Amino acid sequence: MDNYDTPYEQFPRVSTPFTTRSRVPPSMTDTVVFTDHTFDDLDIEREILDEVGADLLDAETSDESLESLLADADGVIVMYEEVDADLLDAMPDCRVVSRTGIGFDNVDLDAATERGVYVTNVPDYCIPEVSSHTIAHLLALERKIVEYNDRIKSGEWDVNAGRTMHRLDGQTLGLIAFGDIAQAVAEKASAFGMDVIAHDPFLDPDDVADTDVTLVDDLSTLLAESDAVSIHSPLTPQTRGMIGADELERMKESAFLLNTARGGIVDEAALADAIRAGSIAGAGLDVLESEPPADDSPLLDLDDVILTPHAAYNSAESVVELRTKAARNVAQTLTGDVPDYLVNDTVLD
Repeated sequence: MDNYDTPYEQFPRVSTPFTTRSRVPPSMTDTVVFTDHTFDDLDIEREILDEVGADLLDAETSDESLESLLADADGVIVMYEEVDADLLDAMPDCRVVSRTGIGFDNVDLDAATERGVYVTNVPDYCIPEVSSHTIAHLLALERKIVEYNDRIKSGEWDVNAGRTMHRLDGQTLGLIAFGDIAQAVAEKASAFGMDVIAHDPFLDPDDVADTDVTLVDDLSTLLAESDAVSIHSPLTPQTRGMIGADELERMKESAFLLNTARGGIVDEAALADAIRAGSIAGAGLDVLESEPPADDSPLLDLDDVILTPHAAYNSAESVVELRTKAARNVAQTLTGDVPDYLVNDTVLD
């Protein structure tokens, strides 16, 4: 990850009520471990945790083993580290696992809840970025941006090369799930004149009454009616492999599949087969089941697949917001508050 120098003061700092309320005696210091990250430093997190008297240990730079650091941890911040029952047992004093991101599929929620540990995420830090990235994939596919670029650089100048392009105005974009990011995608797609439909089993028509989006009752209908399908579901046991051979077969031959959610939702072998067979026109993927992809991934040899390296979230501003809010989740917990972005709210029961 690049070095981000955006002033994080633009985001409100931890408020003064964090200082002593519900805290352990001042003579005792809480310890927070950042298990893994891609940042050049932890100045943002350290300043926020300093305000509540907590020490921050960086496992990436420490000479101690992760197990040794976690033994006395009161809280942890994780990026990709798998937090399972064994790891939770290795940190008996831990009160919060703060995930730096939206997804939390690398944390065993049941195990954490059983042990009374808060699990938090930051679900709203990159809505502008991911929604724009989704539209960028769609535009690059429909307007053949990457294909034209590659052809020109190889010495070919042919406006008619490759598949036929179609105007976005009047096309239908289908959204699988309709959370905050999908809603932002819908607004941007509407600006291009697209009709937007969505399938979300947790919503009813009243929930989208103030939007221009039409809910459809089942996934099959959405797949059949859409000129582009964009995935915005979390990765859960229920959504893993949700888009497979049968689902791809229901899509239009001219349709594109977009995924800026989680790679495991799409059966990549089935996707490659569908594109080779002409069952769909192509795909724009920011996420893959294995990241980075294996050298023999069937997607790497397909011209009609555009890949980006799980970068949809990325901007100088979004990363600062992410780090600030992830650290705040820990600070709030250590001061006895319920964190703003608690995932496993049943832990409060």
